[in-house]
Amino acid sequence: MYDFPGAIKKLYFLLLVAFLQFHVAAQYNKADSLKALLSAKEDTSTVNILNQLTKALWYYQLDKATEYNTRALRLADSISYQNGLAEANRCHGVLLSFRYDSTGMGYLIKALTIFKQLNNKRGIAATLNNQNEYYFRRKEYPKALEVLFESLQLFEELKDKEATGAVTNQVGNIYNALSNYSAALEYYLKALTIRKEINDKPGTAFSLTRVGDMYFKLNQLPEALGNYQQSLKMAQEIGRNQNIMDAATNIGSVYQIQGKYADALAYFNISLIAEQKYFGKDSIARSYINIGQVYNNQKNYNLALLNFQKALSIAEKRNPVEKAGILHLLGQLYYQQGNFPKALEYCLSGFNLAKQKNENEIIKDASFTLSRIYASMHEYEKAYLYQLQYSTSRDSLQIEDLNQKLAAVQQSFETKNRQAQIDLLSRDKELQQSELNRQKQQRFAFVLGIILVTITAIVLAGSNRQKRKSNLLLEKTLLNLKSTQSQLIQSEKMASLGELTAGIAHEIQNPLNFVNNFSDVNRELVNEAGTEMRKGNITEAELILNDIKENEEKINHHGKRADAIVKGMLQHSRSSGGTKELTDINTLADEYLRLAYHGLRGKDNSFNVTMKTDFDESVGKINIVPQDIGRVLLNLFNNAFYAVNEKNKLGLVNYEPAVTVSTRLLSPTSGGRTVELKVFDNGSGIPQNIVDKIFQPFFTTKPTGQGIGLGLSLSYDIVKALGGELKVETKEGDGSKFIIQLPEYQIT
Repeated sequence: MYDFPGAIKKLYFLLLVAFLQFHVAAQYNKADSLKALLSAKEDTSTVNILNQLTKALWYYQLDKATEYNTRALRLADSISYQNGLAEANRCHGVLLSFRYDSTGMGYLIKALTIFKQLNNKRGIAATLNNQNEYYFRRKEYPKALEVLFESLQLFEELKDKEATGAVTNQVGNIYNALSNYSAALEYYLKALTIRKEINDKPGTAFSLTRVGDMYFKLNQLPEALGNYQQSLKMAQEIGRNQNIMDAATNIGSVYQIQGKYADALAYFNISLIAEQKYFGKDSIARSYINIGQVYNNQKNYNLALLNFQKALSIAEKRNPVEKAGILHLLGQLYYQQGNFPKALEYCLSGFNLAKQKNENEIIKDASFTLSRIYASMHEYEKAYLYQLQYSTSRDSLQIEDLNQKLAAVQQSFETKNRQAQIDLLSRDKELQQSELNRQKQQRFAFVLGIILVTITAIVLAGSNRQKRKSNLLLEKTLLNLKSTQSQLIQSEKMASLGELTAGIAHEIQNPLNFVNNFSDVNRELVNEAGTEMRKGNITEAELILNDIKENEEKINHHGKRADAIVKGMLQHSRSSGGTKELTDINTLADEYLRLAYHGLRGKDNSFNVTMKTDFDESVGKINIVPQDIGRVLLNLFNNAFYAVNEKNKLGLVNYEPAVTVSTRLLSPTSGGRTVELKVFDNGSGIPQNIVDKIFQPFFTTKPTGQGIGLGLSLSYDIVKALGGELKVETKEGDGSKFIIQLPEYQIT
């Protein structure tokens, strides 16, 4: 179509490449007008233009970016243009990662090999950064950190601030995944500073969202929302769909937690539109899942089902792991509606698919839901089996998470140590160069320089020996920490299990005694009725049969009572599935109070205590994970009973052990509402010199073997995670009062 003389054409292509590098990313919608130019001649310049077009479009429209990338790969290979081929392979790996396709790693490895052969530092650095995304998704965090730090060093040497900002932000993502939020925030803020300095608007929008994530993790929702909204505004100004869907999704999540469902739906729909523009219509399931969960929270089950089914139809074609998660969500939806056969069908499908893909997180959630479904269907054996599966998966995830964190800490330490050695070598090289320069001017200075270098080498050798000793000590400490933590977690788990088992056993003993007693009586009455009938005393036999009938009704009544107790105790004694539910806090507190009491009674029949409750009925239901708050209550009640029992053993005159539990709804002067729950005991109180230590891990005043000091620490962490407070008021000799306060957004 266009046929220029050779020199003019070459100049034209060079100018066009420069134009694309600086302008096409902001004006991607004009890219189609360049198609004709690309067909002018198949040479290295055309490959470069195709690669630039691919990168210009991959944050806006994946399909068009893929079209240009396919042409670049084919053309670069046909003309044996190695640099262009490496870049095209890198771009293809990135495009596949955007579609969550793991095969893209092969293209990145191919790109890295070629870039290393060409000694192209920029290409090596960019490819290493891209490889991080695949390691991150496979949760290989140490490997992800390794390639990121290597990439960061190369970009800093190249003085490429835009790329340095991007990689710094990625390092923050790894630390975020490892729950090291202070380190994550440090790198996010570094990235944000660099990107603002060079006016990198897309990068600034990304970093603002990540800083918002940190506030979200810390439960500072207003601050998180402010950063997300800044990010969305900037993303909409530049029209970058990937940033828009990222920020809008996070804003919707904040509003969903706050119970502002209309606002949440509005922003999830903004994200949906951006996803459809970016990935193509109905090519991604995430926004449909989010919208479905909002409708589910509103109990609008029809619209929730519609959106989950849309998500499922998309995931079936593209992402089997996502499909497993959606099947589980559908199972939960039917379970909430009481349709247990449908719930079982979907949950089992999701569970089996997750098993095939070895997705422990989905296996854990699905097995927990399956346990509840089977329990509701009175199939307790299967419910128990899936509860065991849930516990196994949860423990496996905890161990895996711990291993990843330990490995990442070690990787980070080694990387920083290596960087320090590089810095020392660089300084040493500068020192030697300085000595050589001075040698030309003065012989004495040269000799002095040699002496200084020798002394420095001796000092460095001693320092390196010390570092090696420190590294060995650190490795040994990490291994001991890992072993000790696993043992403590198992010890705490077994202690809690023993308390719960004792409580449940004692609670159902009374109705079981009634059942056994009436059964024995009925056996005797049946014999008496037979005797009277043989004697011909029909009237007397009928009276005995009426007694048998009444006893059978009592057996039935107490059997149902035992069944209800077991269901209630299992519901509240199982470990958390991580799902918030509207829960009557008064009922929950009352059940766990009885459970703790009977657990101690099971260990010591002589134990007696007066239990008082003062529940504020206006509190209503609050939005919590009932199993987590139940664990907190169980710890507080056990401690209260322990305190009064120890004081009772002193034989004080007129002392009556008592534990009081109360709830009330507060209206703080700062505005909003707060639920307050108090647990008061009239035990011996806590000495003032240790009050500040009681929430520390492993601190306990109990004798050796009776406690490991994790109960109050875990309780404190659980309440803090909900944005609440756990406080204590105590006076030595007069008892203790533990106070839980939960904020407004937990209240419905």
